[in-house]
Amino acid sequence: MAPSNTPAARPTARPRKARGEGQWALGHREPLNPNERSKKDDNPLNVRARIENIYAHGGFSSIDPADLRGRFRWWGLYTQRRAGIDGGRTAVLEPEELEDEYFMLRVRIDGGALNLAQLRTIGGIATEFARDTADITDRQNIQMHWIRVEDMPEIWRRLEAVGLQTTEACGDCPRVVLGSPVAGVSADEVIDATPAIDEIVERYVGDPRYSNLPRKFKSVISWLPDGPYQANDIAFVGVHHPDHGPGFDLWVGGGLSTNPRLAERLGVWVPLAEVPDVWEGVVGIFRDYGYRRLRHRARLKFLLADWGVAKFREVLEKEYMGRALIDGPAPELPEKPLDHIGVHKQIDGRNYIGAAPVVGRSSGTQLTELADLVEKHGSERVRLTAYQKLLVLDIADDQVEPIIEGLRGIGLEARPSAFRRGTMACTGIEYCKLAIVETKARGEELVARLEDRLKGFDAELSIHINGCPNACARTQVADIGLKGQLVLNSHGEQVEGFQIHLGGALGMAKGETAGFGRKVRGLKATAEELPEYVERVARHYLDGRDQGETFANWVLRADEELLK
Repeated sequence: MAPSNTPAARPTARPRKARGEGQWALGHREPLNPNERSKKDDNPLNVRARIENIYAHGGFSSIDPADLRGRFRWWGLYTQRRAGIDGGRTAVLEPEELEDEYFMLRVRIDGGALNLAQLRTIGGIATEFARDTADITDRQNIQMHWIRVEDMPEIWRRLEAVGLQTTEACGDCPRVVLGSPVAGVSADEVIDATPAIDEIVERYVGDPRYSNLPRKFKSVISWLPDGPYQANDIAFVGVHHPDHGPGFDLWVGGGLSTNPRLAERLGVWVPLAEVPDVWEGVVGIFRDYGYRRLRHRARLKFLLADWGVAKFREVLEKEYMGRALIDGPAPELPEKPLDHIGVHKQIDGRNYIGAAPVVGRSSGTQLTELADLVEKHGSERVRLTAYQKLLVLDIADDQVEPIIEGLRGIGLEARPSAFRRGTMACTGIEYCKLAIVETKARGEELVARLEDRLKGFDAELSIHINGCPNACARTQVADIGLKGQLVLNSHGEQVEGFQIHLGGALGMAKGETAGFGRKVRGLKATAEELPEYVERVARHYLDGRDQGETFANWVLRADEELLK
């Protein structure tokens, strides 16, 4: 029989199974990276008992590494950077080589609200246990440094005695809930969102059902658009519905860092009473459908980018709410962004006064002095802002000027320069193991230089300084965003410096287009060159702006040579 010329039939190839992304709801529950394995091995909330019963007695050397570099974060504790390690070694050294035997401690202050007992307690802890460190963060937290594990039981006792906590101040869980620093006192506020924030904290913070998320989860709830709502995983912003009245517009999926993305509107209107339930639904989606295989893709923004708004809303309604949500309009924005610095009337006729430290740097001594000053002038309430600033509430008219002078006397300025008002800086290489460059001291030097050289600067200018690419100081949405990195100086030497982003913004006011800063090719500055560069570009802006033109809008049309 003659051989056949027909080729032998090949077996049909099986379709390749799509690789799972670690989404629990789709059955992908295997621990796919070390972080997920650690959380599966033991709920991080359980580590507090070991801190109190074992590590506080045995000291730093007794701490299990899995607790030290993982689960401790759920109680607000990170090991801090060992002094003297330069930024070129940040990505080279092992964690145990980078870290000191001390901790950064983050106290969560949901909504940014502090009474005087709380303020004094934080000030006392900082003075006694943290070498007087107490920085105001852009998440309305207070961060202290030089904390020993031996002191944590006493620190928790003092904080909890005045209603404060460090529970889930860090970790893959619901972080501090940002709120308006003028909630309940602003004449422009229609709904005080504080009850929703309080209910969320009471119901869900420390709840094991939500203590193992794919990554951190950041929230903003405020009637006024005075927090960075487009840079958070979830935000509720005040809005008037034509049929249902005042409520909140829901935004999801924002986040910055190395893959920045702005939050998007789901197009729903949420009444105040339902905010906690809707918040829980969105967190549930993140927990169940969030990507857990790759750590760098584990934020909610990646899921929203893949699903789109329509699918996200459909899953929220059908699987988590069990009902349709009400369609709603977009919020109305104010004429100018709100940072609340200066003197403002409250709805009750008294005044609130917003004051600025320099780049959020404070101390236990200063906070204690602030509490004494506030009490002396008839107030019992202080608020922290999402811009590393603070407010004193309830000041009578005849006490306004005296307290402004008092604030100035302890290093807080209620009539700051544009530079002091608009400059923020992350923790930087002084304490942070991820940082490459110094930030706080650079920021203080920069503000002093600009105040001296550009007296009377009459425009708003935000300058955000970050020690690494992670954008904790929201560098991509600043007028001038400075991302720390090592650069070459004129002698070819590797030194501390910054990549420069120009003209970024969040949609915080009418006519303001949200977007990320412009990166001009090759635009970098050494740390030494930075003050001169910022002064130069600020002068170009003053010379070339149209009437009322913002820095961000000027950058969009400015010639590149003016930006260098």
